[in-house]
Amino acid sequence: MLRVTLEQWRMFKAVVEYGGFNQASQSIYKSQSSIHNAVSKIEESLAVKLFVIEGRKTILTDAGKLMLKRADFLLQEAAKLESVGQTLGQGTEGQLKVAVDEMFPQLLLYKVLERVSTQFPLLQIELVESVLSGASELIENSDVDIAISSNPISEGFCEQICQVDFIAVASPEHGLHKLDRQLSVEDLKGYRQIVVRDSAILNQKDSGWLGSNQRWTVSHLRTSIDMICNGFGFAWLPKTSIEDKLTQGMLKPLPLQYNDKRFAQLYLIFKDCDNLGPAAKVFVEKLRNQCDA
Repeated sequence: MLRVTLEQWRMFKAVVEYGGFNQASQSIYKSQSSIHNAVSKIEESLAVKLFVIEGRKTILTDAGKLMLKRADFLLQEAAKLESVGQTLGQGTEGQLKVAVDEMFPQLLLYKVLERVSTQFPLLQIELVESVLSGASELIENSDVDIAISSNPISEGFCEQICQVDFIAVASPEHGLHKLDRQLSVEDLKGYRQIVVRDSAILNQKDSGWLGSNQRWTVSHLRTSIDMICNGFGFAWLPKTSIEDKLTQGMLKPLPLQYNDKRFAQLYLIFKDCDNLGPAAKVFVEKLRNQCDA
């Protein structure tokens, strides 16, 4: 039998999070004596000192720091267990939230969504389009169920799902094409580059060549494509997103001397397989099948 309950570990963690017994009492709506008793019970049961009091400050001991890491993990796993139980009890989920990097092939995504909806006609699907680390941030914050991102995460499930090829393009009438020769990096520096902004809120990242002396930053890939088709700059763009524009002659690959092609790896990400509902699992299955086809 366990000597310490989850509730006692929760009170211990609250003291650390809120900076003291009184603050924890006010924040988690427990009496200060209850929290003191919980922490004392842990210390007595395990023969370990968790806190020392210095003036008005409640400070973790070295042993307390180690126990906090373990307690935090234990509480997270307990929360996951409850979530899995709720999912199993509810049967098929009513909503599926998916974050997808805008560079992911759109037609492929639409086919996957259509097949999932056909199998689960009452399912509400919410699609969040993101850029760079935006999808990863959403999954880390538990704002979505599944993410397709170019930025892998360290915790949870993360597998390579597909590779997206990029090419440098501009309008056929753009000044870079009028040079009528192979282009160097120095040539590119004199012209405007269109860059898509990272949609993450906290840890934003830059990606791609950013050496141009003049740069416009936009929020969506479609805006970048439209600007470039109209001759306002150049960019590296996902080939699958501009195939029709290349065929129609609205965009033309730049004749770069070196590094004329690039690629980005996309990852399928979710936190816990056991916590995925039936519709989410079918989405994962159909996505893998489409990417392998």
